[in-house]
Amino acid sequence: MQQNPPDIRPDLARARVPDDRREGQPTIGMVSLGCPKALVDSERILTRLRAEGYAISADYHGADAVVVNTCGFLDSAKAESLDAIGEALRENGRVIVTGCLGAEPDYITGAHPKVLAVTGPHQYEQVLDAVHRAVPPQPDPFIDLLPASGVSLTPRHYSYLKISEGCNHKCKFCIIPDMRGRLVSRPAHAVVREAEKLVQAGVRELLVISQDTSAYGLDRRHDTERGHRAHITDLARDLGSLGAWVRLHYVYPYPHVRDLIPLMADGLVLPYLDIPFQHAHPDVLRRMARPAAAAKTLDEIAAWRAVCPDITLRSTFIVGYPGETEAEFQTLLDWLDEAQLDRVGAFQYENVRGARANDLPDHVDPEVKQDRYDRFMEKAQAISAAKLEAKVGTRMQVIVDEVDADGATCRTKADAPEIDGNLFIDQGFDALKPGDMVDVIVDEAGEYDLWGRIDGPAADHAGDQPSL
Repeated sequence: MQQNPPDIRPDLARARVPDDRREGQPTIGMVSLGCPKALVDSERILTRLRAEGYAISADYHGADAVVVNTCGFLDSAKAESLDAIGEALRENGRVIVTGCLGAEPDYITGAHPKVLAVTGPHQYEQVLDAVHRAVPPQPDPFIDLLPASGVSLTPRHYSYLKISEGCNHKCKFCIIPDMRGRLVSRPAHAVVREAEKLVQAGVRELLVISQDTSAYGLDRRHDTERGHRAHITDLARDLGSLGAWVRLHYVYPYPHVRDLIPLMADGLVLPYLDIPFQHAHPDVLRRMARPAAAAKTLDEIAAWRAVCPDITLRSTFIVGYPGETEAEFQTLLDWLDEAQLDRVGAFQYENVRGARANDLPDHVDPEVKQDRYDRFMEKAQAISAAKLEAKVGTRMQVIVDEVDADGATCRTKADAPEIDGNLFIDQGFDALKPGDMVDVIVDEAGEYDLWGRIDGPAADHAGDQPSL
């Protein structure tokens, strides 16, 4: 599970919402666990609550009740979600549970019978109903208006943009379709309108997310409404016209993905693809119920790089999947050597309650899984270090995420927030602020991060950001 970092979890640090509670105003806290898709759900819930007259608390003790948005993808994620619910109960006592683990209400109430309510993923109305029952709203019609850009739990210069819910795939290790249902795409004009509002509010980077981004619009038969077609290529082109960085996450490697690459070469979309390949051996992929044409994938990667040489490829893999032999794992290592992916993560396989992979034979011993994970990450780390070393001496544009007394923490076009590396500037950074874009010369490289100096006298400042 990818847990939100401490600086955007309201239960652990100041939330990025205004501290403007008026006397007697009902107040809600939020704990948001899981992936960026869940974070968007949390933002939507908080936006609705703000519009109904609730204040948002940055800690347990200042809240009349706490909403815990859970993750339920892996057993370890479920355990962490249960721990978070327990902590909220201890610290506050009045807890409403939502999110992916909410699809298993008996599992939650069995561990924590004192929770006030349990709702499933993206059930916004049910969450609001539960909050209303626990803490009745007291709206002031002259004060409580829907914020123009909503409540954001991310820094103001970037924002996640969810384009669909659910997934039509039936990967044996995954229960997302069971929890979130089949693919349901948002109308393209609604996505573009939300993106326009975000950019107008000062967002400089749009992170496009869904469970299967490249399938966007398939359920809508790629319809056109209000001048916008529900197809990922058309949507990417529309978003790219807004002037912000556009980064595509969770792109399943369909053949039509190749149509996105020219947009990257032309600068409309960031030259970055986040594609969860999961494995490379055809037999393992078949046992996962995923396409098994890893060799053709190498051809696709070569074709992408021929059109857009600067493209950054990020992926995740599962090691120790049931039945994985040493020879199959070695195929994965050899494939990684040939593919030379820029950003790579890996998970050791673990059973997920309700997943079909649990019933597969020949589960891999924990010690073997750990050994394979270590060997895989050692190779991925070496590839990353070599690729970053090749960037020393080059000039590139970065976006500033944070500035403190020691320097500025930035990201290149090749780096997504929280999951990829950073570029650090430790000299001449005094005038920088989050959201600025600046050109740098890369001076030094590590295994995952870069260090550089500003190239030129001034940054492209993001300007004053409007308050929520």
